[in-house]
Amino acid sequence: MADDGVRLTGAVPDGAGHPWEEHEMSDASAPFDMAAMNRAVIEEFRATGGRAGGMFEGKPLVLVHHTGARSGTERIAPLVPLLDGERIFIFASKGGADTNPDWYHNLLANPDTRVELGTETLPVRVREVTGPERDEVYARQVALEPQFGEYQRSTERTIPVLELQRT
Repeated sequence: MADDGVRLTGAVPDGAGHPWEEHEMSDASAPFDMAAMNRAVIEEFRATGGRAGGMFEGKPLVLVHHTGARSGTERIAPLVPLLDGERIFIFASKGGADTNPDWYHNLLANPDTRVELGTETLPVRVREVTGPERDEVYARQVALEPQFGEYQRSTERTIPVLELQRT
């Protein structure tokens, strides 16, 4: 849990060698600590005006706030979005896992939320993008961030796309 009482969820690494890991990848007895990585990413994002290094170097990044559908606990997910002018799209890839990330379900259950983009915190409403529009947006993300193509190839589910509409 972050110092401000917010639980952390989110970014799934797209390969090995994560700069925020506190253990060696070869140490099977030490599970990857996603919360620790996310805390470091969030701290760096806020300290640098919306940027992070390591595997996120040069990539756009947003901090998506979401409320647990069952728990009511506020959480933050650092995610690599597609930014299209004023539009913000996020992708429930979970690194190509066969299940959607928890934040996806939370955002559908509680669609009025906020996102941190650069130094701004913006109120947003979540809209699921479907059909041909979803396919076009996802293809654009794959062109910019090829790992998203690998994520889709790794799972039988269609990776959901959400638009964070500014309110």
